[in-house]
Amino acid sequence: MSILTRRHLLRHAALSATAATPAGAALGATAVAASGGCQPGDPTDRTATATDPAARLSFPPSFGWGAATSAYQIEGAAKEDGRGESVWDTFSRTPGRTRNGDTGDVAADHYHRYDEDLDLMRDLGLRSYRFSISWPRIQPDGTGAANQRGLDFYRRLIDGLHERGIAPMATLFHWDLPQALQDAGGWESRDVAHRFADYAATVFAALGDRVPVWLTINEPKTVVQNGYLSGHHAPGRQDPDAAYLVAHHLQLAHGLAVRALRANGGTGRIGPAFNLHPCYPADDSPAAAEATRLYDGYENRLYLDSALTGSYPEDVLADLGPDSRMVRGIRDGDLQIISSPIDLLAVQYYTPIYVTAAGGTERRWPTSEAEWQQIYPDGMYDILTRVTRDYGPIPLTVTENGLPTPDMLADDGTVDDTGRVTFLRDHLAAAHRAITDGVPLESFHVWSLLDNFEWAEGYEQRWGLVYVDYPTQRRVFKRSAHWYRQVIADNAL
Repeated sequence: MSILTRRHLLRHAALSATAATPAGAALGATAVAASGGCQPGDPTDRTATATDPAARLSFPPSFGWGAATSAYQIEGAAKEDGRGESVWDTFSRTPGRTRNGDTGDVAADHYHRYDEDLDLMRDLGLRSYRFSISWPRIQPDGTGAANQRGLDFYRRLIDGLHERGIAPMATLFHWDLPQALQDAGGWESRDVAHRFADYAATVFAALGDRVPVWLTINEPKTVVQNGYLSGHHAPGRQDPDAAYLVAHHLQLAHGLAVRALRANGGTGRIGPAFNLHPCYPADDSPAAAEATRLYDGYENRLYLDSALTGSYPEDVLADLGPDSRMVRGIRDGDLQIISSPIDLLAVQYYTPIYVTAAGGTERRWPTSEAEWQQIYPDGMYDILTRVTRDYGPIPLTVTENGLPTPDMLADDGTVDDTGRVTFLRDHLAAAHRAITDGVPLESFHVWSLLDNFEWAEGYEQRWGLVYVDYPTQRRVFKRSAHWYRQVIADNAL
C-alpha cells in the first residue's frame, strides 16, 4: 500500500474514532494543547482562546459581517424551471449513500422562499451574503446556452440583496457538478475544467455587474478527499490516483475562471475558497515533525502554493511519485493559469489536525456533533496568521466557520443553541486577534444562515443560525442569531 493511501486511510480511521466524545461535552470546552502553531515542526504550548466578558473587541468599521449557504443544500426545486441533474442528485438518491436516504430535492425550499430568507438576512443585519450558483440550474447538461429561468432566479436574489443593503458574494461551484459532465469523466477529465470556464464566462456576462465578489471553487480538497478517497461524498469514488488528478483539474478550473472574469472585463473581485486545517505534530519527535510537514502539504500547501506561488509542493509531488496521474497530468502553462492573480482568498476553518510520527492523526480536543470537528478556536488565529506570514498580505475573508448543535424548537417557539454562541464568540475573538496582529481580514461568514441538507448526513445535523422546521418550512431565529445580530450592530464582541 502506498504512503499516500495509507496516510489517508489512517486519517479517516482517526476521525471516525472521535465519535466517542459526547457532543454535549464538546460545547464551550477549553483545554491545553500539547503543541500549537501552524508551522509544522515549531510547536508552542498555548491555551485555547478565552473571551473576557468585560472586554470589548471592536472590529474595523468596514468589516463585512455575513453568513453563508450553498445551492444544493438550501434551494430544493431540484426538477423545476429547467434545472438539470447534478452528481449530488444522483448520489443522494442512491440507497445507502446518505443518512435516512435524505436528498436535497426540497431542502430548505429557498428557491421558493428566497424573498422571506432575504428579509431574515436584513433582520439579522447582514452586510454580506455568501451563496452559490447551481451549475446545472444554469447549464442543465454542463455545456451550451444558459437556462434563462435559472439565471433569472439569481438575478432576483441578487437584486433583493442590493435592495436590502447586503453585498452579494457568489460562489461558482459548490460541489454540484452536472451529472452529464460526470458521465463524460467528471473532474478526472481535463475538458471539464474548460467547461467550467465556459460556465463561469456565461455567469459573469449575465450577473457580473451586480456581484462585487466572486469565489471560484469551494473546497477543492473536500471534493478530493471525500469524493475520491473516502467515497462518502459524490461521486462516491475510492481511488487515490484519480483523486489528485481531480485536485489538479479543480485548481486548473479555478485559474481558468479567474481568466474568464478578466477577459469579460468584469470589475468584481475574485478568488478561491479553501478549507484550511492547521496541522500540528502530536509529539516533539523529529518523525512527527516530518510527518506533519507532509500532511500539511496535502491539506494546505497543495492548494495554497499552486494558487498563490505557481508551484506544487515538491514533497507532495515526490510522495505521489512521477507515475501518478496528477504528476503526469500537469502540462506546460498549467501552473501559470492556476496562479492567475487573484484579489482575495476565502478561508474556511473548522478543525485542527494532530499528526503522529507514523503519519496518522489523533484527537486532542472535544468534538462537535460532527465527529471530525475538534473545537479549537486558536486554530482560527493560527491558520489566518500562517497564510499572511507565508504568502503575504493578500486580503482574506472567512467564508465558513460554525458547528452543528442539537437544536430543538421549544414549546415557547425559541431555540437555545448556547453552544453555538460560545463557539462563534471564541472563534471571532481569535479572528480579532489575528486582525490586531496584522492579518488583512475583511469579513466573516457564519456557516450557515439556515439549517440545511448536510450532504451525507442529510438533515440529521443542524448548522444554521436560523432553525428550519422541515415539515412546515417555518424559520425561527435561534439564540445564536439574536446574539450575532447584536454583534453586527455593535461591530464588536
